[in-house]
Amino acid sequence: MNISEISKKRHDGAFSTTAPSTRAIHAGQEPDPITGAVVTPIYMTSTFKQDGVGGLRNGYDYSRSANPTRTSFDTQLAAVEGARHAASFSSGLAAIDALLRATLRPSGRILLGNDVYGGTYRLLSKIFVPWGVGLDVVDTTDTAAVSAALSNRHYDYLWVETPSNPLLAVTDIAATAAVAHAHGTRVVVDNTFASPVLQHPLKDGADVVVYSTTKYIGGHSDVVGGAVLLDDDDTYSRVAFVQNAAGAVPSPFDSWLDIRGLKTLPVRMRVHSANAMAIAHWLEGREGVDRVWYPGLESHPGHDIAARQMHGGFGGMISVQLTGGMKAAKRFAGATEIFTLAESLGGVESLIEHPAAMTHASVSGTTLEVPGNLVRLSVGIEDADDLIADLDQAFAGLGD
Repeated sequence: MNISEISKKRHDGAFSTTAPSTRAIHAGQEPDPITGAVVTPIYMTSTFKQDGVGGLRNGYDYSRSANPTRTSFDTQLAAVEGARHAASFSSGLAAIDALLRATLRPSGRILLGNDVYGGTYRLLSKIFVPWGVGLDVVDTTDTAAVSAALSNRHYDYLWVETPSNPLLAVTDIAATAAVAHAHGTRVVVDNTFASPVLQHPLKDGADVVVYSTTKYIGGHSDVVGGAVLLDDDDTYSRVAFVQNAAGAVPSPFDSWLDIRGLKTLPVRMRVHSANAMAIAHWLEGREGVDRVWYPGLESHPGHDIAARQMHGGFGGMISVQLTGGMKAAKRFAGATEIFTLAESLGGVESLIEHPAAMTHASVSGTTLEVPGNLVRLSVGIEDADDLIADLDQAFAGLGD
């Protein structure tokens, strides 16, 4: 039995009809057959003994090509997502790179959402455009604008982040996918902010889902990784080929950390969402705040779509624009005590950053440039009252 057969057996087995929280703990996590260990072992090995030339044990020969710990995580993640296939990588950008190199050629084109992670834009504009791939930008929250763009030119992919990074824009996945498919364009959804617990893009019509597993899936700010999830067998085979040929794979220990994180993701997302909702309501109308961006607020332009499309919460990400401009935003971001000034997001601890100068500096001067007065909060799972008190003292410092 080869690796893909093992994965399919696990995915289609006893846990395929259970809830995501059950799948997160049990899918791909059978006790070790030798010792009975309940937790998946870290198979920290580069190579595997063969039983005769070409006699591979369950398809394993070399850990770049496949490793049992990675197989366990891929199976677990696919089950939680409700996808047929998952391929994990050494970073979220490595996952995106492998997907595009596997399926695009020079002269291909990508239609990109106008509010996406700066690293994604940098990869596409600085690596793929010089390679010969065309890149255009559109507001994916405007279905009519998407339709118009697709009518004017053929695109291989429409690239969507929802909620987006950092302005938390919400795109209607089902409506957008229907429009894209009518023009022969595939839809990729970066689901990092929502996680596979709160949103299911494949069920809503997307063709591919990508993640930075560094964020909510890992959940503890101690691992860097990424993943591509999809149902199409041919595309998966192409991605898996590039994964093996180029070698940007996670280590067994990275995969083990992701396994551990994914097991508690449903519980953590409930707390992230509840804390973020409390903070977003507190921020609204507060002196010094110009605008709060959080899909759970009724004031958010995409709230109705998010309420229909997201399940069990609206996530832990909030962006807030301050009336004092860039100077106030930078000062505020450096004045918190519980919120840590740092890039990244999705960990159990709360983080704060200034996107224009940090995570999105690479899009400065482009159509994706973010407001200078914007501060992004990654709300952790600490006590909500403590987090609000911390923000309150940071605001008080702006008046000094």
